[in-house]
Amino acid sequence: MIHIKMTSGDFTFLVQMEEEKAPQTCEWFLNLLPFKAQMIQARWSGQSTFIGLKDLGADVPYENPTSHPSKGEILMYPGKELSNGEILIPYGGTCFACPRGQISGNHFLTIIEGNSQLAELGRKTLYEGAQEIIFEKVV
Repeated sequence: MIHIKMTSGDFTFLVQMEEEKAPQTCEWFLNLLPFKAQMIQARWSGQSTFIGLKDLGADVPYENPTSHPSKGEILMYPGKELSNGEILIPYGGTCFACPRGQISGNHFLTIIEGNSQLAELGRKTLYEGAQEIIFEKVV
């Protein structure tokens, strides 16, 4: 089982890869690590932040897709029909969507430590704007 450290400012989370449910998405993401990006508040999906990927993961197939992730269930949308690719990090009630309607993303990461801080990070992103986020493999 592979674990990832996700850090944004003073917030640190331990994240588990969902290798059995989304093996190709996990392999794609491992090849990006360490991955540093900016996350912003999701405009269409509710209580979530997102990281824009443009076409970075366009070749990743749908695996274990959902539109209704729980808090801490991180999704990757490959950027297929309706929108550019993105990583969605829900911190509360979420229905994954884009300006053209509801979409589904691959549930490939789950926060297993630090979930209690997630809503605070979400509020910080909502009220203060873009936040830097870093994903690193735990060795």
